[in-house]
Amino acid sequence: MLVEIVPYKGWETCYRLTNEKVDLIVTGEVGPRVIRFGFLDAPNEFCEYEEWLGRSGDAEWHNYGGHRLWHAPEEQPRTYAPDNDPITVEEKAGTTCFIQPVEATTGIQKEMDIALDPEAAHVTVTHRLRNTNLWTVELAPWALSVMAPGGKAIVPMPERGSHRDNLLPNGNITLWAYTDLADPRWTWGTRFAMLQQDPGAKTPQKAGFWVNQGWGAYVRAGHLFVKIFESDSSAPYPDRGVNVETFTNQRMLEVETLGPLTQLAPGATVEHIEQWYLFDNILMPENTADIQKQILYLILPHLK
Repeated sequence: MLVEIVPYKGWETCYRLTNEKVDLIVTGEVGPRVIRFGFLDAPNEFCEYEEWLGRSGDAEWHNYGGHRLWHAPEEQPRTYAPDNDPITVEEKAGTTCFIQPVEATTGIQKEMDIALDPEAAHVTVTHRLRNTNLWTVELAPWALSVMAPGGKAIVPMPERGSHRDNLLPNGNITLWAYTDLADPRWTWGTRFAMLQQDPGAKTPQKAGFWVNQGWGAYVRAGHLFVKIFESDSSAPYPDRGVNVETFTNQRMLEVETLGPLTQLAPGATVEHIEQWYLFDNILMPENTADIQKQILYLILPHLK
């Protein structure tokens, strides 16, 4: 793995991590934010907001695109604390740590440790929240990947079983006031739900899911982006108990994972780890059979 300082889209100081298959670019003048991830010499899997690229020091929060770290539950103004200032970068053995200044409005400090596999299209991203306040704060780490337009998110549904053997529920879906289950961007199947990003859509869509299979994915332009994560079914989770959320509007689609709600004591930290995998030569799935045939077998070997 090679780490080098490079300019990118108007920022002079960014950090490029690369091997022989993929590269990531992390902004140094704002963030922490992974602004690019993709195969070498191929388009960015993440969405970029052109109007904000290269900017820093602004007073208001901007969605630059890419991948970011928030703390849930979502609330104004806490969630939208600006991340527009330069970050600190530390090198560890095989890992590069990107550290945000303490948020002035929350007292929370965000960090991302990023380790790129020396050979494979695989990244380990450790998201860390540190409480610098003198009081305990309830929060959950929230990892949001803003995906490029034109693709489709895949979320596993709860395992199926018989009525006789399953008298209690084994999953849940959280809806927002603007969620429309009849929207044609949704595909509801027996084993998977899918959400299509449509640049012509007029309204946003969002839903949250409890996913005990430990993964979510996005398919676009022949590529499959997979996020694998761990969960604790005995712990409380934000947004009425979900660990995966997907949101879309006319510009992008977000694949989001969440950690459990934590009573974070002064000086304490909480971590949430995602494993990213990228695959190519993938056809756009239309139904459960397509996912089982060409996608599921790629993911299962990486699950614990």
